[in-house]
Amino acid sequence: MRSVAAPSASKLLIVEDDPALAQALEALAVRDGYAPAVAMTVQDGLVALEAGAVDVVLTDYQLPDGQGTRIIEHARQTDPRIAVVAMTAYGTVDLAVRLVRAGAYDVLTKPVEPSAVRAALARAIEARSLRGEVERLRRELASNSGIEGLVGRSRALADIADLVRRVADNPSTVLVTGPSGSGKERVARALHQVSRRASRPFVAINMAAVPDALLESELFGHVKGAFTDAKTDKPGLFVQANGGTLLLDEVGDLPLALQAKLLRVLAEREVRPVGATKSVAFDVRVVAATHHDLREAVKEGRFRQDLFYRLAVIELHVPPLKDRPDDVLPLAEHFLRRAAQHASRPIRGLSREASQLLVQYGWPGNVRELENVIERAVALARDEWIAVSDLPAHVQPEASTRLFEQAAERLMTLEELERGYVAHVLERCGGNKKRAAAQLGINRRTIQRWMGADESDSDD
Repeated sequence: MRSVAAPSASKLLIVEDDPALAQALEALAVRDGYAPAVAMTVQDGLVALEAGAVDVVLTDYQLPDGQGTRIIEHARQTDPRIAVVAMTAYGTVDLAVRLVRAGAYDVLTKPVEPSAVRAALARAIEARSLRGEVERLRRELASNSGIEGLVGRSRALADIADLVRRVADNPSTVLVTGPSGSGKERVARALHQVSRRASRPFVAINMAAVPDALLESELFGHVKGAFTDAKTDKPGLFVQANGGTLLLDEVGDLPLALQAKLLRVLAEREVRPVGATKSVAFDVRVVAATHHDLREAVKEGRFRQDLFYRLAVIELHVPPLKDRPDDVLPLAEHFLRRAAQHASRPIRGLSREASQLLVQYGWPGNVRELENVIERAVALARDEWIAVSDLPAHVQPEASTRLFEQAAERLMTLEELERGYVAHVLERCGGNKKRAAAQLGINRRTIQRWMGADESDSDD
């Protein structure tokens, strides 16, 4: 086994038993700035992997002492970040699938073109970099805020985490504002988690989801016989959360009649169940949350001013996800790990293209939409890395944009690009070659020739 020193370059292990090809690949790697080492057998390749310091592997499938799948599998066991490009003279789909399942990042068919090798190695190095970034992100998330649920690395999230720590043990009511799906309940849970109340109950109620007629009973409780269906005494949420935290979510939807009662409860720190003659004292940290502008609601007479000031002793605003792009990938990784574990699927992360797409998307549904998109992608993923095609259509760019991105990534020839564009226009025209030809300004027979169709085909 021989190597060429290049300390700052990516370390490339070439496993190839044909001396002429191995020498050509080594020379190509040196010209492109890699630091290559060459092995000619499976055993030498395994030894090189054990020695460490390998970033990417280029291996033949059929070697004198075994198959390249042993190299691929050992590389994954040695360091999961290592990206492997396999080469084979047996260019069948079944073999390619088997190599990818074994862990190959890419598969090239011999005889290999230098441009194809360059492109495959460049993609493999990007994959190596991405996998390293995923691991770094995961380590960062584990130690970032130290507060469960507050996932991200934006300045806004850091400010929220700081405020959460500062007011965690303050008994004053906190009002958390922000658009729907931005993570307001996560902030409320974080307040509970880092407070001295963490071992006590965390109870939440969504005011908008409970019928007005039942809200008073849900909040304050009732006694047996208070109304027709009151078969037994029922403690309200203030009592259930005693010693802990009560989240009044979507408090802006609370009916005016109940706003006065809630104000009295918060002021007196005791609650009277419906139908009862005595009040019950409680010790609860109250966190209110809303997507409404309560100041505007006060002006319009839809929300009591005195209740607003009682709730907003400490205000905490959660910006929409589109204003926190630095939080998108950490959140996506967080949701991905959870969804993969729940579904028992070996998904390792997001591809570079999928990651870029998630960051560029506007997220009108905020964190909740991102969570749903990732859960769907984990369910549909065909590989261990989430691809663009695994994401829902509304998140993906237009097909024409994807075509040019793929062309640049794959170093497509002009002929391949032309065929791809013709296929896209033909699809947009519902398969009608005559209309597609008119749109493209070419003869219909040209489309038939390019697409490999029988020239006797006719359009419907």
